[in-house]
Amino acid sequence: MQDVTDLPFWRLMREYGGADVYYTEYFRVHLDSRLDKYILSSITQNPTGRPVVAQMIGNDIPSLVRIAKELQEHDIAAVDLNLGCPAPIVYKKCAGGGLLREPQRIDSILGALREAVKIKFTVKTRIGFDDPAVFEELLPIFAKHSIDLLTVHGRTVMEMYRSAVHYDFIARAVEAMPCPVIANGNVSSAAKAEEILQQTKAHGLMIGRGAIRNPWMFEQIRQHRRGESIFQPRGRDVQAYIAALYEAVCADVPREITQVQKMKKYLNFIGLGVEPTGRFLHEMRRLTTKADLFRLCAEFLDHDELMPLEPYPIALKEKDVMAGEHG
Repeated sequence: MQDVTDLPFWRLMREYGGADVYYTEYFRVHLDSRLDKYILSSITQNPTGRPVVAQMIGNDIPSLVRIAKELQEHDIAAVDLNLGCPAPIVYKKCAGGGLLREPQRIDSILGALREAVKIKFTVKTRIGFDDPAVFEELLPIFAKHSIDLLTVHGRTVMEMYRSAVHYDFIARAVEAMPCPVIANGNVSSAAKAEEILQQTKAHGLMIGRGAIRNPWMFEQIRQHRRGESIFQPRGRDVQAYIAALYEAVCADVPREITQVQKMKKYLNFIGLGVEPTGRFLHEMRRLTTKADLFRLCAEFLDHDELMPLEPYPIALKEKDVMAGEHG
């Protein structure tokens, strides 16, 4: 997730159990692009002890091939092509989810990248741009190019994050693809993770927003699958997580107002699981100082009650939900 799941965030996630595999923020690829040094640091300074997949986004074939070759000079497990980002600034340039309007162009891109990528080559996709019917056309294209892993977010680009996730399309991909398929979309708890795996028969899960809201989720899923008692955080655990998150991601941010604005990118997701009225989110988005931010957190989280951290069904404007999140 762009501008959110960066190196400092990875470092913090490791302390909570962490994921099995980490995907970088996407490298923007175009004619004049170079490897973004900040994103590259997640690879060169990987603090997780786990494999890293380098993610690219773009549509210019020579540039994608060039960047893919450069990425393979680093310690990565795979190169991933993003065909799922639903941010308008991305899809209007016919990148990310915007490419789903042009299956034949995807065919050409995958052919060139499969030849250029000598390690694992993976793809993340949505089920279509505005019509999921195109998914039946896309699956044979993915299979044709012998990709090593397909991650499917079960919504169209135009559905953004508003609709229910169409897990039946992920199940269809599992049936059709010769490679493993990973399910993505609304993994909100260990129980929901198990439900998705059972429903789709996917080989694994990709978790983004849910892990920001609940950093314990990866370990909770492992505990659930092992039949163990699942750790449930309490209010003060969440309060301590937010404090640790502030220290981790704002350490190199010089101005307090900029630090607070950066934290709002994370709190937009965390806040969905804090309380059901939306007041935490409403007040948080209007804060300008660190002191006021932690005062608000203490008001809602300085307690020992259990917090499942699943999102409450709060009616939010799409622009608020999407703050800080690109694909």
